[in-house]
Amino acid sequence: MSLIQETELGNGIVQLTVDRPKALNALNEEVLNELTQVTEKLAKREDLRVVILTGAGRAFVAGADIKAMLEMSPEGALDFSAKGHAAMSSVAKLPVPVIAALNGFALGGGLELALSADLIYASEKAKLGLPEVGLGLVPGFGGTQRLSRLVGPHVARELVFTGKMIDAQKAKEYGIVLEVFSPDDLLDEVIKIAKTIAAKGPSAVRSAKKVMYAGIEQPLEDALLSEQRVFQQLFQSEEPRQGMQAHLERRDPEF
Repeated sequence: MSLIQETELGNGIVQLTVDRPKALNALNEEVLNELTQVTEKLAKREDLRVVILTGAGRAFVAGADIKAMLEMSPEGALDFSAKGHAAMSSVAKLPVPVIAALNGFALGGGLELALSADLIYASEKAKLGLPEVGLGLVPGFGGTQRLSRLVGPHVARELVFTGKMIDAQKAKEYGIVLEVFSPDDLLDEVIKIAKTIAAKGPSAVRSAKKVMYAGIEQPLEDALLSEQRVFQQLFQSEEPRQGMQAHLERRDPEF
């Protein structure tokens, strides 16, 4: 039985659901490996436009599987962390926008999975945190690095050092979550956002994601030059002309 359920929502939108509801979707080795395989396969699809991540039942992902970690040797722990990093990187490296819909607990590895997405939205019932220090550990799937880059080191240090759990509204105040929706509306609202993105120029959206992330690692002048090159490259296709002609004719483009 698959632990990552794939649902085609049309127009290049794919929903991935972590499906271990009895374990609150905890990330064990099997889930991590399957997530890597699924996302690497999706990355090769030319028709892909948006990926939505969520969890089955009352949790997004409640964390890594503590029972599985309890008996790990140092070597086993390194291997587990490496598998976690591979899974998170495979999500982050998807060439299209990835939206995390936090329907419940997003703790430890669950928050790290959300941080691998491009956009994060949450249910009013969602709880977020990196509680690893309470287990005598540190976040092992990229949380110490991605959280700092998203909200800044000050907020990230507080959340990591205290291991505290915060609600969705506080996560929005911190800048982790973009919007908070009612539990019944969350997925519908996220799908609306995905459809809005999917209706835009697919090459333009992919290019925007690529240049924005690359620019973070570059000096500003180099990043601005990268933007110019991408702007130029898009004119090698018909996509900009289709979009601009539709605008002038006051109609929706058909990308």
